[in-house]
Amino acid sequence: MEKFELLLQLALKGAIGERVRITMRELARDLNTSPQTILRKLEELERLGYLKRSMEGKRTYVELSEEGITYLSAVYEKLGDVFYKGKKIIGEVVSGIGEGAYYIRHYEPLIEEYLNFRAYPGTLNVKVIFPKTVFDALCDVEPIIIPGFKKEGRTFGDVKAYRVRIDGIEGAIVIPFRTIHPPEITEIIAPVNLRKKLNLKDGDRIRIEVLG
Repeated sequence: MEKFELLLQLALKGAIGERVRITMRELARDLNTSPQTILRKLEELERLGYLKRSMEGKRTYVELSEEGITYLSAVYEKLGDVFYKGKKIIGEVVSGIGEGAYYIRHYEPLIEEYLNFRAYPGTLNVKVIFPKTVFDALCDVEPIIIPGFKKEGRTFGDVKAYRVRIDGIEGAIVIPFRTIHPPEITEIIAPVNLRKKLNLKDGDRIRIEVLG
């Protein structure tokens, strides 16, 4: 068990900025190890200056020290570089409900005007695996707004578009302002049939690079 695991578990229990009561048995269960190992690791972390430990009778209290908090912050920053430096979405190809071609035909002139490509009449549907939802991945990216319009007595609403790249092919994630999809499902348009071009089938894992 690495020190990160135990420090993180203590932080999750609230041991940042205040003392919290812990038990060796509970920590051992949380980290799938033995109480003896937990005790040994606590003693080691205390010796290294990562936490402060105190006893009140048979009760044990711990609090992360400044060194412990700094260590976790450094790990967090490194993980941020891994996962968020250059926005990436990891997803799994899924089947849609077959309406993509209908909407793209109606939005086609606007897609070409605002995104500078003529979209293939269909979308690639992706279930987002990382981060949790497509909105988490795009929350700090400025969308391109494709304006809505009325046609044949029907109203077509605004659509948010985010430029993306998949295996060298540039396209866009499109999210209608009034979407019917759950937050873990997103649609991608491109100048080509992505399924055929990249030989994709349902269940295939893909990596999406957000360009905006």
